Amino acid sequence: MKKHVQLIVFLLVTSLGWGQVITSKGTVLDLRNNSPLPGVSVLVKGTNKGVQTDFDGKFILPNIPKGATIQISFIGYKTQEVAAVASPLVIQLEERAEQLEEVVIIGYGSKGKKDLTGAVSLVGEKTITDLKPVDAAQALQGTTAGVSVNTASGAPGSGFNILIRGISSNRANGPLIVIDGLAGANLNTVNPNDIVSISVLKDAQAAIYGIQGANGVVLVATKSGKKNAKTRITYDAYTGLQETSRKLDYLNANEYALLLNESYAANGQSLPFPDLNAIQQNTDWQDQLFTTAFMMNHNIGISGGTDKITYYVGLSRLEQDGIIAPDKSNFERNNVKLALGIDLSERIKFKSTTNYFTNTRRTVAENVLGSVLFNALNYAPTFATGQEDTAGFLGNEVINPLSQVRDTYNTYFGSSIEGSVALSYEPIDNLKITTRLGYKTYNDKGKTFLPIVNYGSGKVFNRARSEVNQSRTNANNYNWETFVNYKLTFAEDHTIEATVGASMQKSWGDGLFATGYDVPNNSWDFADISLTTGTNTIKTNGSYVYDNRLLSQFGRIQYDFAGKYLVSAMIRRDAASDFSPQNRVDYFPSVTAGWKLSDEEFMKRWKWINFLKLRGSYGILGTNAGGNLFRAQLNGEAAYVLDNAIVNGIAVGTLPNPNARWERGKKLDIGLDANLLGNRLELVFDYFREDRNDLLIPNVPVSGIVGAQAPGSGSPTVNAGSTRVHGFELGLKFNDTVGEDFSYNVAYNITRVNGEVTQINGDVFIEGGAFGVGQLAPARMEVGQPIGYFYGLQTAGVFQTVAEVNNSPSQRGLLGIDAVPGDLKYVDVNGDGVIDFKDRTNIGNPQAEFIMGLNLSFNYKNWDFSTYMYAELNKDMVRNYERDQPNVNRLSYYLNRWRGPGTSNEVPRVTTGATNNRLFSSFYVEDASFLRVQNIQIGYTLPKKVLEKIGFSKLRIYTTVNNAFTLTNYKGYDPAATSGQAIGGGIDYGFYPISRQYLLGLNVAF
Repeated sequence: MKKHVQLIVFLLVTSLGWGQVITSKGTVLDLRNNSPLPGVSVLVKGTNKGVQTDFDGKFILPNIPKGATIQISFIGYKTQEVAAVASPLVIQLEERAEQLEEVVIIGYGSKGKKDLTGAVSLVGEKTITDLKPVDAAQALQGTTAGVSVNTASGAPGSGFNILIRGISSNRANGPLIVIDGLAGANLNTVNPNDIVSISVLKDAQAAIYGIQGANGVVLVATKSGKKNAKTRITYDAYTGLQETSRKLDYLNANEYALLLNESYAANGQSLPFPDLNAIQQNTDWQDQLFTTAFMMNHNIGISGGTDKITYYVGLSRLEQDGIIAPDKSNFERNNVKLALGIDLSERIKFKSTTNYFTNTRRTVAENVLGSVLFNALNYAPTFATGQEDTAGFLGNEVINPLSQVRDTYNTYFGSSIEGSVALSYEPIDNLKITTRLGYKTYNDKGKTFLPIVNYGSGKVFNRARSEVNQSRTNANNYNWETFVNYKLTFAEDHTIEATVGASMQKSWGDGLFATGYDVPNNSWDFADISLTTGTNTIKTNGSYVYDNRLLSQFGRIQYDFAGKYLVSAMIRRDAASDFSPQNRVDYFPSVTAGWKLSDEEFMKRWKWINFLKLRGSYGILGTNAGGNLFRAQLNGEAAYVLDNAIVNGIAVGTLPNPNARWERGKKLDIGLDANLLGNRLELVFDYFREDRNDLLIPNVPVSGIVGAQAPGSGSPTVNAGSTRVHGFELGLKFNDTVGEDFSYNVAYNITRVNGEVTQINGDVFIEGGAFGVGQLAPARMEVGQPIGYFYGLQTAGVFQTVAEVNNSPSQRGLLGIDAVPGDLKYVDVNGDGVIDFKDRTNIGNPQAEFIMGLNLSFNYKNWDFSTYMYAELNKDMVRNYERDQPNVNRLSYYLNRWRGPGTSNEVPRVTTGATNNRLFSSFYVEDASFLRVQNIQIGYTLPKKVLEKIGFSKLRIYTTVNNAFTLTNYKGYDPAATSGQAIGGGIDYGFYPISRQYLLGLNVAF
């Protein structure tokens, strides 16, 4: 009996103890320096009850069971659990190796960075914040090994070209962009301030995207709210001024006049400037064209959440004027971002993201012969700012650039709504079913007005009739996916994660464009087709429509044994409407593996090695460049006889190829990841190789009886080529803290890329690009050479004497002109004793061999400093902004021209007579290696005590210089610029220079 009474008393006391409710208080500190941590999440485990620590790291949790488990978590620190007690708690959080704990999106799932088996790079929110990019693609420049990011123009609103591990295809080389699950998105529609992270899949890991993954995949995750978080409002803004980052060194009026006099005298002509003292003008047309421009950006973020709902609202507006004619060259972008997450139940969750985007843009002519900058560089400094070349002194293709800007009228407006809606269901633990709809619809309209103008006799820019061109387009992209993720751990050491799913994508749209003639009053105010009164004998309108579809199934299984041995296998089946039914379906398998050597017992003695992993991958991926080649297009020309009269009509254009299929890339990667010296040093190394097969080669010769020689027709495009690209990547990051007040971070990456064409059926080659007017194509794709290499004459200095000319092969085989002393000396490459166009050879490569980035950041107390640098080495560019006319202005290097034996062996003589010197040769190809300091930023954050008084959680003031300076020997405006073409890229027609930006900014949170 006594034992029973004791048991009852014990159970009663125990139940009372467990039922006791207490208030738990405490302080959360940084273990390293005992400083308080504000904003730490303190949650009663297994419930939705929780709070955040205040400015002093303190928290109060009322009415919780005594002995309950309290979970303390904070970004950058290891999560800790303690038992709730009535006495005050002091909790010290330990910093974690952040780079290993980062979660990386890998497509239809995510993975801890330490468990990755593929070559994946991550750019975080801090980097984007530091760089302040107008376009999110800029955040990848110099920060991500293996990735080059360049633009074709520094004009406001210009997009960027992204290359991952070089050029493998003669067609499209840009990666697939996926934003919040929407495949086929564009980075320039997203406000960079709304981005949390950007992941780049560079190897066979991208095979989960099959036909779209061969050029790599860029995965973007945008911001969302947090559960059990108070409403947080942030305001980020900057404003500043822009100026040109470079001006070219051209001749002034006296230098120009002397050069022309010499040029005329060399051809026995009268001097154009017999009296230099009579020259009244010395106009620097670059100074007249470039100006200081304004830009500003405002961002507002509102986020928070309850135990079941999270939300984020982002509002932004960007205004950027051009450094050339800001009233005619400018860009505006507006974004409204909404992210919403709702727990419909414990196992059913809803998530949506929506981005509404508008942009308005005006432009001036750029990067073409006859652009505004082209005219500014070639127009004579002896002309006044308002003076036209009415007599045609400068030729028929060069006009006053200020007049050209005055007569430029255009506008563009586009709007888009894009996002995704997802529903996930967990019927049992570790099994998650997700269905997601990604959507995007984009509409735009454009208008260009060409007024009646007369710039002088015979000018090609003269226009006797005014006209207005208008267009409207609509583009849609929908992507519905359903996939299942399952994770199973068994026998303690074995873990399997499986993903299986299906995807359906549809892209469709249409466009309409037309031209109207004779605009009333020759005025922009009346520039609308509905008001025009004239007609034309040629067709003045057109339209297009497209509808492409992709049906896919995919699967991935990841196996982890003892946390040390990792294997992942993927396969995707794609069926694309871009190709004929018999070539529509294909399979894309891949496998990746990893071995964490640092977890092995034999590695434990190496204390300075904190983490070491070997990994490798191999897979087959595709790219659907060149779709619809199996369909005949009515875009050829033909003449028909109707009623005994010849009538011009249309016919089949380029011959169709029903056997065309997509390109396939076989990717190999061997990598090593290491964290050393107490996780202060991170090292990532990769060797990569890709063999791209089934390249689509245009105009492969076929039988003449099929009619490929008819006007507008051509031989079909066939799968008839292969390339190989290989190289290595090395990334190093080092961070450390000195004392309590100073910390620093250094990051460096280098990539080497080499590529060549390994096979083209029929020994054909592809030409592209343009140099001057009427010259042979300067770029080629050919077996044994890199794609798009420069093909021209090789120079060997300048002829000095008549004897040297006589002892050299004749150049009459070029243009029928004999060389004389002072002319460029060309190399007889084929050794046949004659210089002709058969002596053209490889004279340069527009693709950089080395890509590097160096990023530095320092923090001292409340001050912070960061700088980002980017470099490309061993690349070439073609100087094509100089016009071949006798009276145009010239670069100052002509001051070092040949004027007699021994005066110059680099720059040829000047003359108005005919020579071979203007033919495309290595004289016009320059080393375009460069180092650019693309960002310098200094900031100051107000101390915590001050913030408490004014009611803010953060207030930071900073100043930034973007595109601070560029070190290069290239004579043009921007050695980093490129048209983005695989064949013809790197040819400079007068690239619009990027602007140097001086910004003053503010970050506020409360």
